Amino acid sequence: MAFDSLSAFIHMEGHGPYVWTCYGGFFLLLGLLAWYSVLERRQVVRAQRFQHQLNATRESENLAWGRTSGGASFQRIQSSHNESASKP
Repeated sequence: MAFDSLSAFIHMEGHGPYVWTCYGGFFLLLGLLAWYSVLERRQVVRAQRFQHQLNATRESENLAWGRTSGGASFQRIQSSHNESASKP
């Protein structure tokens, strides 16, 4: 083993405070990042759930009023102007 005792391992020939501060800061930031990620994920899931419920409510209201959920439909209207312009 590189160190004679646990005390020598913790002290690390005078470099211990720097080394353990770096390890502590790293694990603190890693924990904060994990905590923040969980909070963000919960917020996204909550927003998606709300949007899904809103869309489901709108769709059920549209069906109750007899509307289709397909959006706008466009039909080509033939006119004499369009017919004469397309013929050579």
